[in-house]
Amino acid sequence: MKSTYTAITQQDGDWWVGWIEEIPGVNAQEKTKEELMASLREILMEALEFNREEARASANGSYTEEPVTV
Repeated sequence: MKSTYTAITQQDGDWWVGWIEEIPGVNAQEKTKEELMASLREILMEALEFNREEARASANGSYTEEPVTV
């Protein structure tokens, strides 16, 4: 399943900085906007996987997964 997130980006001097507004802690800084977007995608995927693993580990045993749409 693909989801869409919002990248907030801006050029700050010689650098591009950006954040994924829906996920706290997903941010990056790169020399080009293209590199920034690639880094944000990679960091976002890592954060989502970490959150998935953490949620499953916190369930302590048997659990169900339910889709939630907002």
